[in-house]
Amino acid sequence: MKKSKFVQSTIILIVGGFITKILGMIIRIIMSRLMGTEGIGVYMLLMPTFSLLIALAQLGFPVAISKLVAEDTKNNKNLVFSIIPISFVLNILIMTLLLFFANTISTHLLHESRTTLGIICIGFVLPFISISSILRGYFFGKERMIPHVVSNVTEDIVRLIILLIGIPIFIARGIEFAVAFIVISNIVSELTSIFILFLFLPKNFKITKKDFIPQKNNIKEVFNISLPTTGSRIIGNIGYFFEPVILTFVLLKVGYSQQYIVTEYGIISGYVMPLLMLPSFFTMAISQALIPVISKSYTNHHYEYAKAKIKQAIFFSLLIGIPATILFLGFPSIPLQFIYNTTEGISYTRVLSIVYLLYYIQSPLTSSLQAMGKAKEAMHGTILGVFSRTIMLWIGCSLKIGMWGLVIATATNIILVTLHQAKYVKKAFN
Repeated sequence: MKKSKFVQSTIILIVGGFITKILGMIIRIIMSRLMGTEGIGVYMLLMPTFSLLIALAQLGFPVAISKLVAEDTKNNKNLVFSIIPISFVLNILIMTLLLFFANTISTHLLHESRTTLGIICIGFVLPFISISSILRGYFFGKERMIPHVVSNVTEDIVRLIILLIGIPIFIARGIEFAVAFIVISNIVSELTSIFILFLFLPKNFKITKKDFIPQKNNIKEVFNISLPTTGSRIIGNIGYFFEPVILTFVLLKVGYSQQYIVTEYGIISGYVMPLLMLPSFFTMAISQALIPVISKSYTNHHYEYAKAKIKQAIFFSLLIGIPATILFLGFPSIPLQFIYNTTEGISYTRVLSIVYLLYYIQSPLTSSLQAMGKAKEAMHGTILGVFSRTIMLWIGCSLKIGMWGLVIATATNIILVTLHQAKYVKKAFN
């Protein structure tokens, strides 16, 4: 029964991922149709900043908690709740900095003043995202996937309703207000998620003031895992953050218009990338189920079992990724038309779909490294990817090939990072 728990967890997460993906697709459809290509372009310019700030705000706590709870050698209640005050202080600091520097980021880095209000709103959303992710880390460590699935589905339903009501109201006032509304709506959806997760906590989890007092050993172990993990995420997100900055700067310099950049970047980031990343939600679910299993088995020196689970995770990822790749490569207009009511981005989709097959197995490989205590090796892969992506992005955009510079940079990043992670997973067992 114990051996089948990974498969059970994976199936639960895949089913839950499928439901949330359908809901996510509906949300995307609503956003793209209500916001228009320009509105989506402005929103997508904001997303790298949002992702970077989430990585900074979480500081790798969810992965660390998941790993330590899986090992079950600590006071799990204190482990989870003593991190919340530390996370809250960190989030307040980020929020304060954003209030002062939002205009600088939007005007001088993103070259799009309509993102200023959205950047300020991100600061207010981060504490809620951090708390929900910490609670999820606990349930992943316990290999209890139902709470995660239920909270995600409920969160997406609430978000869907809010966006349906709110976007038409705020888009009438201007794109910047609609973008800010989409960001701030995360507060309500994340609060819903937190409420659901609290309902699933064990009945003997009577929370007292003592649980919020950090224990030195617990915090030390959390930071030992979280800092390399978050280092990897932050480096990746810094690269992602500078993507529109470099893209806009170089393309403007070689003669492309601001209108072209916003529209084409909106097509790639708002339509093509989310479409190609659809299967990654399932592979991400597989990776989340993998962390506690690998952590426990690798710590107990059950290397053959750990290796078998990694192979199983890669197999499941390819089982989902290969049919998706065939669809995106052969018939890209069908999903683009169905989801976004557009056929823009067909050529980008075809070229990138081949490379994204590697991306689908990247997540299980990275999670395996983190679970085996090899977060530094995983971070080195991310650094390699960020540097190669940044260099290729600058070179590609300078060649006056439009957005194909971004496509080449993305493909280079995926290939190098996946090969690096695979090499070090293999090395860990040797």
